[in-house]
Amino acid sequence: MFAYLLLAVFMISILKRFFFASPVMASAETKSKVQALIKNKPIFIASKTYCPYCTKTKATVSSITKDAYILELDTESDGAEIQEALYEITGQRTVPNVFIAGEHIGGNSDLQALNSQGKLEPKIKAAL
Repeated sequence: MFAYLLLAVFMISILKRFFFASPVMASAETKSKVQALIKNKPIFIASKTYCPYCTKTKATVSSITKDAYILELDTESDGAEIQEALYEITGQRTVPNVFIAGEHIGGNSDLQALNSQGKLEPKIKAAL
């Protein structure tokens, strides 16, 4: 009985956090940091280590170049804030979030579409 009560309390706290938590707001400093990465890194990928779409994106890009700058948000102390800054900049909340030569490409499906059209490699080569 006690275990069920603990489980119920735990589930309620999870649901409250999911539905009623205030969104993380990106500070001006973090937003500037992200904008600098987008501007200064020819290929910038915001990723998460456990994400299968990120893994596919990284494999596709690394088959063309090893010079991509990959930021694994789940290993950064300010990863959630960086992801919020990316959302504020691009309108995309998910990862991977890919930029080539300062241009927002989008996510994995966008990158794979460019690749299948034969446009990804020339875009990457031009950025480097």
